[in-house]
Amino acid sequence: MANFEAYQEYQRIEDFEEDSPPGEEQDLLVHVPEGLKDSWHHIKNLDNFFKRIYHFHQKNGFACMMLSEFFELIQFLFVVTFSTFLVNCVEYDVLFANRAVNHTGQVQNPLDRNKVTLPDAILPSQQCTQRIQENSWIIFLLIMAAIFWLYRLIKVFCNVLSYWEIRQFYIKALKIRMDELCNFTWQEVQDRLISLQREQQMCIHKKELTELDIYHRILRFKNYMVAMINKSLLPVQLQLPLLGNVVFLTQGLKYNFELILFWGPGSLFQNKWNLHPKYKRNGNRLELAQQLSRVILLMGLANLLLCPFILVWQVLYAFFSYTEVIRREPGSLGARRWSLYGRLYLRHFNELDHELHGRLGRGYKPTSKYMNSFTSPVLTVLAKNFAFFSGSVLAVLIALTVYDEDVLTVQHILTAITVLGVVITIARSFIPDEHMVWCPEQLLQCMLAHIHYMPDHWRGYANKSETRDEVAQLFQYKAVFILEELLSPIVTPFILIFHLRNKSLEIIDFFRNFTVEVVGVGDICSFAQMDIRRHGNPTWMSEGQTEASIYQQAENGKTELSLMHFTIKNPRWQPPQESSVFISHLKEKVQHDAQGGPSTQLLLSEAPLCTSLQSNDSGAAHDNLLASVLAHPILTASGLQGRDHRFIPPSTAASAAASVLASLSTSQLTHTSRGRSHGLLHSSLQPESTMYRSDRTVIDSMSNSDSRIRSNTLNSEFASAEMSLHAIYMHELHQQTSHPQRTSGQWQNPVPMRDMHTNTGFQAQSSSISMPTTVHLGGWQEEEEEEEEEENGDDQEIISGSTPKQGTGSNC
Repeated sequence: MANFEAYQEYQRIEDFEEDSPPGEEQDLLVHVPEGLKDSWHHIKNLDNFFKRIYHFHQKNGFACMMLSEFFELIQFLFVVTFSTFLVNCVEYDVLFANRAVNHTGQVQNPLDRNKVTLPDAILPSQQCTQRIQENSWIIFLLIMAAIFWLYRLIKVFCNVLSYWEIRQFYIKALKIRMDELCNFTWQEVQDRLISLQREQQMCIHKKELTELDIYHRILRFKNYMVAMINKSLLPVQLQLPLLGNVVFLTQGLKYNFELILFWGPGSLFQNKWNLHPKYKRNGNRLELAQQLSRVILLMGLANLLLCPFILVWQVLYAFFSYTEVIRREPGSLGARRWSLYGRLYLRHFNELDHELHGRLGRGYKPTSKYMNSFTSPVLTVLAKNFAFFSGSVLAVLIALTVYDEDVLTVQHILTAITVLGVVITIARSFIPDEHMVWCPEQLLQCMLAHIHYMPDHWRGYANKSETRDEVAQLFQYKAVFILEELLSPIVTPFILIFHLRNKSLEIIDFFRNFTVEVVGVGDICSFAQMDIRRHGNPTWMSEGQTEASIYQQAENGKTELSLMHFTIKNPRWQPPQESSVFISHLKEKVQHDAQGGPSTQLLLSEAPLCTSLQSNDSGAAHDNLLASVLAHPILTASGLQGRDHRFIPPSTAASAAASVLASLSTSQLTHTSRGRSHGLLHSSLQPESTMYRSDRTVIDSMSNSDSRIRSNTLNSEFASAEMSLHAIYMHELHQQTSHPQRTSGQWQNPVPMRDMHTNTGFQAQSSSISMPTTVHLGGWQEEEEEEEEEENGDDQEIISGSTPKQGTGSNC
């Protein structure tokens, strides 16, 4: 990052489809014919317009959005008033029976005089009010809370007006009724937006909108955040004594980053779509870095000043949100979630929130299984003994309670029972299943199929604790997430003042060197263009096509993988010339590698392990494709025989993925249910496909809504499986390029991408073979009983350093 100043200057580039004259974005108008004129006919901020259209769709319409906004206001009001009541209006000495209550009224039963009722512990309203008035801190906090609540109320009112206009736009312009909104995918809404532009010229600076234009406007700032994480520019990795390398990124810290860089006072952008002109010039970079440093310092001091108030709110909100859940399900704290850093690290350029959420959701189970494959033998022994002792005491208390319910009246007996139950639950979470067979390398490959990104040094070291610790930075415990959010008000000011300020010059250089202006769109991050020539990496199949220096290259193949992901998710998008060349070369190489790989029919029929590792009761075809690719190299490496008793030659995951992808290049998805009890799928020819699109063609024969919904869901799942295959294939080729010594066992040497233009006419060995429809296909099993069978058929041996599940089960 230190050499950013050597990069080329800020550029203004023409969109490759753009032929309309440039103009200022703030004068942008939306022209609607007379029959459709409404309050959206004059839109100056298309970024907000498209974001609201997207959020309106993702949050299921006007009613759901407004209910959420309303209950957020009520929730804040409840937390503040209830906390104030608990602090000032409850007599805790009476509640805890530390002080006797004098009952002066007539009581029929004399024993009732000793009972403490709830009204006895609540102070009268006058006394409660007097306590509040005497506490100046309480009054100050209530005033601050009231100001914030009024601000939120005004914002909600503005959102009601704004999203009512979006509702009208959906009904009148897009022709989508509110009761049908949940039946439309975002791609369908996006297609209608693009069609509306062609008919009505909403944007006067472009004759046609593209899918990439809409993504750029919705994800303008998020693409910058993804790029800065990719280039390790933001200070989220800290070296701490005893703890070593720690990743710390919370909602509060991320909010401050965005406030400083994008939309706050003194930010780098002069509006929502244009970088301030002074940051586009190289001459005054040192002065601008000093100005940014002062802004960061002031923001850090402001966070330090507000720290007590934010901390109080965080503690109260966490207490009200998680206490009941922890009491009911103590093991929920041991559940895992994708960290905020992980979501940015694993996010593609131009990947919408729902696409990211779905992809990481599919990767949740394999990642959980991989993380659970590690345990400490010492902790296992301790946990078993803690569980035994706690369970023994708990059993006695429960038996006494069953014998005589008066035992429950003993002081703290319920507390003891609750605490012992929590201890047992936590202890059991450290005890692995002794019947499980875990294969770390296989699980890591399954992770990669969904998360798409993996550092090179993880390959071959999946059983190392260092790899597990790095995965834990992306996939953290929920307890760690809660703790980080509670510490965020304290830690954030110090990160801003002592770490982010030191990167001011690098930030200035980053925005100057990696910002381009696209006519009709505004200033965007150049990485979001997915330009292979400018940001490609030669070790990621772009050798001979990229001019990027090592500092201009996106790390971990993010440019190439993002391009593939966006092309698969948006099949109608026409990429620019450089990207088209890369995609064509990739397709040719897939066809070439498929010639030496196993056929698709063989993959699906000769992979008994894949059905136990990956299968699901639903038997989805897209899951079978992915499972067969993941399992086949392991089967063949073990020298297993096929169903026809012939030896299957060894192959790699790359050749297996190439075979499946090549078969998809000449196939389209057809829905057939006649004569089949499960409604299975088969392949038919589709010569016009540019990519390996099994979901490119919409099934026109489906006219009713239910069929369309099923078709859209199926197409989306096949697109996800297709991208997973590309991720596996591209990672394998990257390993061959970066570490050729690891590929000595392959059938044949890979063909370099730079030579692919001389190889034409390749036909896949399996391109004309339809996928068998009788093989049950599937994803990860939900039931633990199925998990026991997952590894039993896997004969692959992995040499382990720090062995997962030592002494508790079997390893591959």
